[in-house]
Amino acid sequence: MFDIAFSEILVIAVVALLVIGPEKLPKVARTLGMLTGRLQRYVSTVKADIDRELRMEDMRKMEQETRNSIMATQSDISAEIHKTESEVSTALDTSTPDKPA
Repeated sequence: MFDIAFSEILVIAVVALLVIGPEKLPKVARTLGMLTGRLQRYVSTVKADIDRELRMEDMRKMEQETRNSIMATQSDISAEIHKTESEVSTALDTSTPDKPA
């Protein structure tokens, strides 16, 4: 992410030692490390939340597509049933001779 060489880290450490002092430097470094850890955990939590939301959105889209497919299939089956019923009804009407009363 950042392109920091070892020599740059060494310069930062020397400047921190001169500015902060040798007594406070370990406490400041520890605090800085804890804050960095918290930041990393927060970023990973946000990434996980975003990933979970994206997966949920994909699942919603897939569910809607499945529902649409089921509705289309159901409509096709219903149309075929009605068509077959009308054909059978027509065939029965034409094949049955009228009985004289």
